[in-house]
Amino acid sequence: MAEGRYNPSQRGPYRGRDDRQPRRDEPHVPDIDLSRVRFGDNLEAQLFNEVAQRCAKTISESNQRCNKPSQLRRFYDELLMWVAKVEQAPERFAEYRPFILMLNAKAAYAKGRELVDPNFVALLAHCLHQAEDARTLGQVKLFLEAFLGFYKAERPREN
Repeated sequence: MAEGRYNPSQRGPYRGRDDRQPRRDEPHVPDIDLSRVRFGDNLEAQLFNEVAQRCAKTISESNQRCNKPSQLRRFYDELLMWVAKVEQAPERFAEYRPFILMLNAKAAYAKGRELVDPNFVALLAHCLHQAEDARTLGQVKLFLEAFLGFYKAERPREN
């Protein structure tokens, strides 16, 4: 073999991360209960109260190194932007929906960078999946607003 070429069978002076070890100490599977997070007709009376608070508590306890309130707020702010566009032109919801659902990809990217954990990714995906029209998108916005309020109460000293 030519000198200087990489040979994967040789374990030389490579000092990078060992890919054989788990990358994180957090669970790879979300453990958040989303069974009561439902939008549409007949909203549960406690959706914006108990349910949002329970979700905030679960996510605040899942990983102290990520899920900073300011990071979660960025997702909410982008959702607010899409809600405003939909409110101005509700008939264009179907046109906007792919871009709204792209928040899932952005959350997955943030998870890969360890900025959010699998529980937040699961919560956001669960909520966005149910946003099927302008009305349910508004309900998702209200739920995430309540969630963020309770989340900030759970982690008050962080940005």
